[in-house]
Amino acid sequence: MGWMSDLIGSRRREAAVPPPPPRLRDLQIATAALLLEVSGADHDRGKREKKAILRSLQTAFGLDEAETVDVVAAADRRTGDAVSIYEFSHLVDRSFRADQKALVIELAFRVAFADERLAGEEEHLIRRLATLLHVSHDAFIAAKLRARAP
Repeated sequence: MGWMSDLIGSRRREAAVPPPPPRLRDLQIATAALLLEVSGADHDRGKREKKAILRSLQTAFGLDEAETVDVVAAADRRTGDAVSIYEFSHLVDRSFRADQKALVIELAFRVAFADERLAGEEEHLIRRLATLLHVSHDAFIAAKLRARAP
């Protein structure tokens, strides 16, 4: 066999081994990264949006204040190095159940609504995120309505 056959055979063996399940902290960071991206979509990451991110993560994952700040700081560093949101959305998509993915969309809308207006760029990004997470249109609309409710 030649080197190309060896390479293909090696890749097939690698593909047969499933990746290890992600750590909870990685899922928290991925979720925080997605929320940070939504908050920056309109190029105006305000204090109210930052508070909404912290509150959302605390509620969703049961984190205390210090843990939440650490998760957001780690997510902020990783989003600076990321090429796109795909690496974060892919992790969430393969790890969360449908109801958990819908909650991520709801949290994203809560962040977007934190400054009392939904910018077009924010909604566009949340729609794209819903597509990447395989969240149905009905679940998307329901999440938006829940987030907008007082």
